[in-house]
Amino acid sequence: MSPEATYQLAIQDLWDGLSQQEKLFAHHLSRAAWHGSRIILRQTSPEGPGILDFILELHKACQGQWSRFVESFGISDQELVDFLDYAGMFLSKLNNFWGEGDRKVVPNLSVDSLRSMASISQAATNALDKVIEPMISATPSVLGLSDSAYYLGDAKFTSDEIADVSRVMEEHAVEPENTRIRKSVNGDKTVYDILQASVKTNAEMKDHLKGSDIPMEHLQLSSEDGVEKGNDVIRLERGDHSEEMSRICDSVTKAMRFSSNDTQARYIQDYIESFTTGSLQAYRSCMKRWVEDYNPRVESIFGFVEPYRDPYGVRCEWRGVVSIADPQETAKLTALVNSSTKLIRTLPWAVPDVNDGKGPFEKSEFQAPHFSIVHALAFGCSNVWEASKVPNYNDIRETHGFKNIVYANRMSANADPNREFYWVHPSEAKEFKAVNHIIRFIATSIHELLGHGTGKLLAETSPGVYNFDRASPPTNSLTGKPTSVFEKLAGTVEECRVMLVSYYLSEDRDVLSMYGYDEHSDIKADDLIYQTYLHIGVEGLRALQAFNVETQSWGSAHANANYAIFKHLMLHANGLLSVDCNQMAGTVFVRVDRSKIASHGKACIGNMLHRIHVWRCTANVTQCRQFYEPLSAVDGEYEVWRQIVASKPEPPWKFVQANTILRDDGKVELKVYEASNEGIIQSFAERNL
Repeated sequence: MSPEATYQLAIQDLWDGLSQQEKLFAHHLSRAAWHGSRIILRQTSPEGPGILDFILELHKACQGQWSRFVESFGISDQELVDFLDYAGMFLSKLNNFWGEGDRKVVPNLSVDSLRSMASISQAATNALDKVIEPMISATPSVLGLSDSAYYLGDAKFTSDEIADVSRVMEEHAVEPENTRIRKSVNGDKTVYDILQASVKTNAEMKDHLKGSDIPMEHLQLSSEDGVEKGNDVIRLERGDHSEEMSRICDSVTKAMRFSSNDTQARYIQDYIESFTTGSLQAYRSCMKRWVEDYNPRVESIFGFVEPYRDPYGVRCEWRGVVSIADPQETAKLTALVNSSTKLIRTLPWAVPDVNDGKGPFEKSEFQAPHFSIVHALAFGCSNVWEASKVPNYNDIRETHGFKNIVYANRMSANADPNREFYWVHPSEAKEFKAVNHIIRFIATSIHELLGHGTGKLLAETSPGVYNFDRASPPTNSLTGKPTSVFEKLAGTVEECRVMLVSYYLSEDRDVLSMYGYDEHSDIKADDLIYQTYLHIGVEGLRALQAFNVETQSWGSAHANANYAIFKHLMLHANGLLSVDCNQMAGTVFVRVDRSKIASHGKACIGNMLHRIHVWRCTANVTQCRQFYEPLSAVDGEYEVWRQIVASKPEPPWKFVQANTILRDDGKVELKVYEASNEGIIQSFAERNL
């Protein structure tokens, strides 16, 4: 795949199948999704919104005729290509930290060349002046705690400080997902302002809070003096991202008029309440109702959802995604959904006579989640996901259920015949390319349905109320001893667990037959299993791009998980996986011994899965860390492989997305853009952000 490759999220056919009401509903929701773009940019880096302004001002000044910069402003053809590639990726990722492990990326142009481009208009010059220094600076190189846009102010934060503020927030029922923290020091007094995303400010919220069921402690935390802790003052300041939140609320309010049922209208009302006030209780109510909106034709998810980019791991990035369901493709996986309980009984921790054969570490009744295959219409996020499982609240999942959503028009990019697989030997590359997208689809659908869907966290669900018998706690199937309850495990361990579930079941021939692969299909089940192990090895090596040598840390929870699984198989599968490395030639290839798949493959995966699953369910952080950290270490020959992998970075993927346009006659049309950097820039210019 060349650096210039751009994929189009195809949507036209499904769009044409919508009714006029559904198109209007989708249009206004899509507008809401794109209005969140500046929130994501602001959450990532202080210069993010300004870089967006600079790119859009250039587009406006040249009227989309980018060749003018070569013809009239002294920019070389290559410099223009480099700038457009930067701009296209910046907009596609909605930030300037899209390198593996959230590494900062700077445009491959000199300051003089950038200033020459900006000279096309005064507005472009002014926009560049505001961001030129941080835009081209190589530092900060990664999104670490000291430079994260979630933690603002001239004084640097420590983890202990954030923990102290978190305790005060918990005491006052202020949840962290939609917040940032600003630190200021005045003499011996340190002030921590908790910036909460909402339309309304503190002053506007005062009367609202007094008349609501939101705890009155909020008012104390919001007061001018805040809460004092020694020499520290902690205050809650509402109104972060208020302009964008207001536009989002305006658009979802318009969408509500075209909702298909009362459930949709009610969860949209909860969206509006949450985004207006900052209340995450209202957001939780929204998620409970949203889950009950079964198989809508137009699906959406908004809010501060994933904490992956917060170095502390609790504050969440904004996400606004709108999609159109594909009923025919969804129906193909009905058999998998209907077989959920049966398949859970085959997992390593299942006990025949306990909990209907599912064992003590599963919910008593597994509710098959809503599973739908959709095509993304508007993906306002820093990454276009292949799939998602929402909501991200375990208690809501257990009591109300959840939705699994696979984005088919994103998944289709995996079938790109031009994509390079450096870590597969050339003799196997053709066959691997032909089936890798199939493996990813199977693994992803199982990952979302049965990976995240399995497991029961033993916990105190409310004061004095436990979801297990404290007098006779379930026996740990690893140790034979009773379990205990500790803190939640890290995100990477959960991702590792669900990946292992998907790989474990991907070797089940009954499961593969549900996808149409058996001994009679064109692609044989045995061959698909072999390629799955090759895929595990490839993903493990690829993951090394996300490892930061300086900090000895992983920039991606998913990459860490992929590597840990790969390393476990390398160490404990008796030669099932091996690596051919030629350091002089700069090549590293993963190999699979087909003869050892049946004897060592599934058993090795099952062993790792069993351990991590039980430790997660019992929140046994200590044992899990002792097991997982050595598998996360990049040392010895693995460090040699990392150097080779890092020398051949795969460029991130870019996606161009359509826009919906409301015409004067009240009808909505879809505008599709060419799959190019220019197409991406034009699409953003026409979103009026």
